[in-house]
Amino acid sequence: MLLRLSRAVLLAVFPAELLLAVLLVSGVRMPGPVAVLAESAVAAVLLLELATAWRLFTASRRLGADRRAALRTCVRQLVPVQVRRITSFELRGLGALLLWPTGRRNGVPPGATDVPYAKEQFSTLLALASVMAVEAVAVEVLLQKLDAPAGLRAVFLVLDGYSLLAVLAVLAARVTRPHVVSAGELRVRSGAFFDLRIPRRLIASVRTSRHYDERGLVTVEDGWCAVPVSSQTNVTVELTEPVTVVRPLGSRTKATAVRFFADDPGSAVEALRRSPDRPGTSARSA
Repeated sequence: MLLRLSRAVLLAVFPAELLLAVLLVSGVRMPGPVAVLAESAVAAVLLLELATAWRLFTASRRLGADRRAALRTCVRQLVPVQVRRITSFELRGLGALLLWPTGRRNGVPPGATDVPYAKEQFSTLLALASVMAVEAVAVEVLLQKLDAPAGLRAVFLVLDGYSLLAVLAVLAARVTRPHVVSAGELRVRSGAFFDLRIPRRLIASVRTSRHYDERGLVTVEDGWCAVPVSSQTNVTVELTEPVTVVRPLGSRTKATAVRFFADDPGSAVEALRRSPDRPGTSARSA
């Protein structure tokens, strides 16, 4: 009961506190009682979260977990899986931005074959980032002309900068986190958002097969998992038994066949048909 209450209160109060912070930074004067009430609510929520976290931590310790394991258990139980997944997307995206200039690839071990899929959306995402950069400058100039408070201008600048960084992180993740064919598995990925590992012993067949009407980032219907790029897939892999598919926000399902997109589908199929003891060349691995 306390755990559910802590999650509900945290999700309800945090957006309100964020809005209040934006208003204050923007120069909006808040009545004294409102500010006091808001800060009191934040303090109460903080105490509730700390009390819940301590109970979860001590319960794990009593069951024999060490401090690090108990802390991980506490975070898993207190923070909703969707929030943890979104946070991991942010961290992977930032990591991809740092890795991109080096030309290295994440998760491509020696002897494995990387299968890129970023080419189809590269120019679109780069153009979007350019437009957002121009927009950020235009908004700043407009707000200066309107004599907007410095705090309000700073809020817009931070939001525009974060949006631009997010687009670049998505692009970097698609470049640095390709699909991977190794001796033991096929790894189907979609940037920082999706990562499906398929043991090669479960692959019954693989072929090129183009579909232009795929939906969403990852879909699973009737046992088929589709991981498209620009609504397209061009490689089909059928399995001898189901694998567990973890969707971007954490829900799980099963799939017995996978469709994904590759810049060079022929090379991807060739790598998968090649005997595992004859690995192809690989990019430098992170």
